[in-house]
Amino acid sequence: MDADAIVIGAGIVGAACAYELAQNGLNVLVIDAAQGAATAAGMGHVVVMDDNPAELALSSASVALWAELVPRMDAGCGYNHCGTLWIAADDEEMQAAHEKQLRLRAAGVHSELLDAAALAHAEPALRPGLRGALRVANDGVVYAPNAARWLLAHGRVPIRTEHARVRAIDDGVVHLQGGGRRSAASVVLAGGMQSSTLCPELPLQPKKGHLAITDRYPGTVHHQLVELGYVKSAHLASGASVAFNVQPRPSGQLLIGSSRQFDSADPAVEPAMLARMLACALEYMPALEGLQITRTWAGFRAATPDGLPLIGPHPDREKLWLAVGHEGLGVTTAPATAQLIAAQITGAACALNARPYLASRFLVTA
Repeated sequence: MDADAIVIGAGIVGAACAYELAQNGLNVLVIDAAQGAATAAGMGHVVVMDDNPAELALSSASVALWAELVPRMDAGCGYNHCGTLWIAADDEEMQAAHEKQLRLRAAGVHSELLDAAALAHAEPALRPGLRGALRVANDGVVYAPNAARWLLAHGRVPIRTEHARVRAIDDGVVHLQGGGRRSAASVVLAGGMQSSTLCPELPLQPKKGHLAITDRYPGTVHHQLVELGYVKSAHLASGASVAFNVQPRPSGQLLIGSSRQFDSADPAVEPAMLARMLACALEYMPALEGLQITRTWAGFRAATPDGLPLIGPHPDREKLWLAVGHEGLGVTTAPATAQLIAAQITGAACALNARPYLASRFLVTA
C-alpha cells in the first residue's frame, strides 16, 4: 500500500481530515487536482449555526476545535476573532434573536442580546433604526486556503501531497487520470462538488454564490455582520436569494456577501446577481457606498437535500469514506468533520454522534 489513508481533496475539509488522521499516527497521502474550488472561493467564517440540532452540534464542536488550533497557526492564516452579530431589523427578528440565544445556551454557547443603542455603538456604520442583535463572541473568520496549507504541513506524522486528477476509486485503490494508481486501507473523499464525478450516486447539488472584497478601510466594521434572514436564504432548495453578510478582514478589507443560486452552472460573475447582493448590503450599511471594490468572484458550494454534510463510510463502497456536502459551512465544520472521520477509521472515541451525518440516510446498500 502507498499509505494508511488517502484523502482526495486538499481543501479545508480534506486538509483537516488529513491532519486529524496524521495526529492519530496514520501515514496519509493527499491527492488534489489543484483546482481551488470552494475553499478558495468562500468567506471563511467560523460560526455556530443552529438551523437544526445536528448542525448546531457539528458547528459548535468545530468552533471549539478552531479555538484550539488557531494559537498554533501562523499569521498568514488570517484568523480574526471578531465574533458575529446577528442583526435584527424589526421586533419579529428580535424575537428570533432571543429564540436563537436560548438554543445556543442549551448547547453551551455563550451569546448576548444587544438593543438598538448597543448595536449602534458596536457598529456605527450600520443604518439607523435596526432593532438590535445577538452577539456570539467566540465566532471568527479565517483565510481558509492558508489554513488548509498549514494543516497539511503540520501533521504529527508528515502528510504527503500529490497533484493529480483522480479518475476512479475502487476498493481502496485510487486510479489517476493518465495512468497510475495509489492504494490505502482507507480512502477519504473530500473533493466538494468534484466528488460527484467519482461518486455520481451522492445527492450533491451545486449552489452558486457571489462575493466582493473592498480596498482597505480598517475600523469600518468590527464584527462579522449577518442579517437574521440569512438562515432562511441559506437553506432554500431552489431559486436565487441574497442576504446581508459583511466580514472585517485582518488586512482592513471588507468581504461582502452573500448570494445563493441553484439555477446557474456558469462559474462567471453575474452582474445582475452581484448588483442585487450589493444592494442588500447597502440597505443595511449605507456607509459601504463609495468604498472601492477591488475584486468580485463566484464559486459553488456542494449542497445536500437536508443541508447536512455526508460524513462517514460509503454504505456501498468498501474502504471509502465520505466528507462532502458541507455547503457554506465547510470551513466552520472542517475540524469536527475530521474528528468524526478519524474516529470511525481508527476506532477512537468521539463525543459527537455520527448518525445524523451518515450517507446511509440517502443511499441504500445494494
